[in-house]
Amino acid sequence: MPFRPRPALGIVMVALASLLFAVNGTVSKLILRAGVSAPDLTTLRAVGACAGLLALGALLRPGLRRFTVTARQLPLLVAYGLTGFLLVPMLYFVAIARLPVGVALLFEYTAPLFVALWARFGQHRQVRPRLWAGLLLCLAGLACVAEVWGAPSLNGLGVLAAIGAAVLLAAYFVLGAQGVADRDTVSLTGWAFGVSAVAGLLFRLLGGAAPDWSALAGHTAGGTPRWLLVAYLLLLGTIVPYLLIAGSLRHLPATSVGILGMIEPVLAAVVAWLTLGELLNTAQLAGGALLLTGVALAETARVPVAATIEPVPLGQNETHAVAPERDRLRVTR
Repeated sequence: MPFRPRPALGIVMVALASLLFAVNGTVSKLILRAGVSAPDLTTLRAVGACAGLLALGALLRPGLRRFTVTARQLPLLVAYGLTGFLLVPMLYFVAIARLPVGVALLFEYTAPLFVALWARFGQHRQVRPRLWAGLLLCLAGLACVAEVWGAPSLNGLGVLAAIGAAVLLAAYFVLGAQGVADRDTVSLTGWAFGVSAVAGLLFRLLGGAAPDWSALAGHTAGGTPRWLLVAYLLLLGTIVPYLLIAGSLRHLPATSVGILGMIEPVLAAVVAWLTLGELLNTAQLAGGALLLTGVALAETARVPVAATIEPVPLGQNETHAVAPERDRLRVTR
């Protein structure tokens, strides 16, 4: 029986993944407040997620054979893992340690804008005029979020970390579009987290200190065991939402998934307000709305390659044609 997409199911999957990612921002901030550094938390997440995905890959057909890699594929997988799964989350953790979670995510959500600009100026691809309207809205939104008309109210290092995360996230999207996506979701994500885990451990060891996770032994001020926060971070904050996003692409176009995923900063801001007391003021809320509108315009400004070339029949490798689109999505929380 031919597969029939179910758009309603895809919408539910994206919404659930966005909610899990949003809660993960607050959970990560609580772990950081316990005394775990951003590099150590990034490494812990990578090691745990890699182990979980290896176990999942072993249980599902074709088993561990899915993780086989050729010498030609390895450099791109390494770059993919370092950008999207080590540096982006590390900078994100640095940002949320110094900024409200919602504000950090708003800055990071400019990544699709950078991708669209790269498509126009780096790849010389055709884009729709709405890109420039999206750029202006994004700049106006960021100005409101940062409240540039008065004394700086945001931590400078936090802002730089969030913008750095956005730029590297865009690089991760571009790398994904270049060919790493011809692997299944479990093996691709498992390899990326494996690269991130090895790099994170080497980073700490070369710095003269092993990762320090001793602060995870206690409880939060509210009495929640910290190991429970780590369990959420690894399972519901990483593995499950990654797989939900990948699964949603069987039912929805990649652009639709990306735009629907913009509910994450909104949900994250609400969760942080309810649990951490982080409240955005009126100007920041308005700026967030402008920013997300601008990103939506930029995300839909790229003209698909298929629209500029003569269509060709799809053969046995037709599933590979949609894979690069899949990995332009943000799945790095």
